[in-house]
Amino acid sequence: MIIHLIGAGPNTKTFMNINRSDTDCLLVGVDNGAKYLMDEGIVPEAIFGDFDSLSENDLAELKNNVHHVFIYPPEKDETDLELALQWAISKQPDKIYMHCVTGKRLDHEFGSIALLIKFLDCNIPLYIIDEHNELYIIGAGDHQISKQTHFKYISFFSIGTDIKDLTLKGFKYPLNNHHLQIGSSLCVSNELAENEGSISFSSGIALVIRSKD
Repeated sequence: MIIHLIGAGPNTKTFMNINRSDTDCLLVGVDNGAKYLMDEGIVPEAIFGDFDSLSENDLAELKNNVHHVFIYPPEKDETDLELALQWAISKQPDKIYMHCVTGKRLDHEFGSIALLIKFLDCNIPLYIIDEHNELYIIGAGDHQISKQTHFKYISFFSIGTDIKDLTLKGFKYPLNNHHLQIGSSLCVSNELAENEGSISFSSGIALVIRSKD
């Protein structure tokens, strides 16, 4: 099962590329993301948020059609996205994608990236995706990475602590046992030279960003 969380950020409509005939796929609306789905005639499996920006008619329609409705006060400790992500993780899916959570407000965007770090150990691949980027977090170990025609460029950033013994194989710019410090721009805009590549490191956390122009 794959769960797609549709956030309240700028509507990139990447969720329109989801194969909705796939019965093993759940779409979840997060606050105004629920309206994005509704405007496209898509009924989400669940909705999360305070929904203070929705009209009474829109909210009533969602309540009447959505299986799982979670309404929270505007003032709370977790963001609506984090609450939705916690619910999604509890379902133990194969993957979770977060759409419409980048752009416009940097605090919200960084908060979304921070959730990737917080839930790194949930053992479920978590992704943020928009029109130009796909983001995810990896921990120490060996990781395979495949060439994509959609996202040509691949960047790596150390998060929280330096990355030790960083080795990149199959890339245009390979590395061997490199110490990648926090703030280093060395690994920005790399590319795969082969159909398959690998990234490995002995300690640290890496933010992976796959991008296109």
